[in-house]
Amino acid sequence: MTVVGSRQLRNGMSCFVGIGIPSTVANLARNTHAPDLFLIYEAGVLGSKPYRLPLSIGDGELATTADSVVSVPEVFNYWLQGGRIDVGYLSAAQIDRYANLNTTVIGPDYHQPRVRLPGAGGAPEIAAHCREVTIIMRHTRRAFVSEVDFVTSVGLGPAANLRSELGFKGAGPVEVITDLGVLRPDPVCGELALVAVHPGVEVEEVLEQTQWPLQVSPSLSITDPPTDEELAVLRDLISRS
Repeated sequence: MTVVGSRQLRNGMSCFVGIGIPSTVANLARNTHAPDLFLIYEAGVLGSKPYRLPLSIGDGELATTADSVVSVPEVFNYWLQGGRIDVGYLSAAQIDRYANLNTTVIGPDYHQPRVRLPGAGGAPEIAAHCREVTIIMRHTRRAFVSEVDFVTSVGLGPAANLRSELGFKGAGPVEVITDLGVLRPDPVCGELALVAVHPGVEVEEVLEQTQWPLQVSPSLSITDPPTDEELAVLRDLISRS
């Protein structure tokens, strides 16, 4: 999952990075095929080049290895809302068929939820204004639901013109990468479809872990397995933490 995610990042891109798997993905790309990947972290860190994976957006490693540190309002008002960031990587507790994300509450009652999650952070702005968004998360039936309990970050629907009506500048989610495979939105209706599985994963396994009737691309492919170099760099990054 991490390796496939890193391969989508191209050298010279600007990437809004979250902590956890998205940060691992971005730093793997920077240490392999994309050395000039420009990393932006929510705390106001521009062009960070961390030696080890950061523990949080406030980790001093990000600031000491950055080109510049600016205020949080500048990151959001000038860089993000100004449409200057190529790609944002997001994760979530729930995702639905239109790639709407939930990181707020689990359960139908917002005021008395079964689980209260960490919340939105900068995710709604990333989803709205990055030129494109890649979602990376583990593929479980609990997470891939027909309809999220709360829309924290808007995806692609259900209305086809939803994003333009809300005034969002970015294209929204272009890919969902999981530990089972890769999903991409249908260009017409915006609903996610399975386009690739990882080596050793069967389509039936993906369908079982998805609560809606997931469409499968007629040109379904198998992702390339990690190379020795990618695995070595990834293991080295993790060992530094």
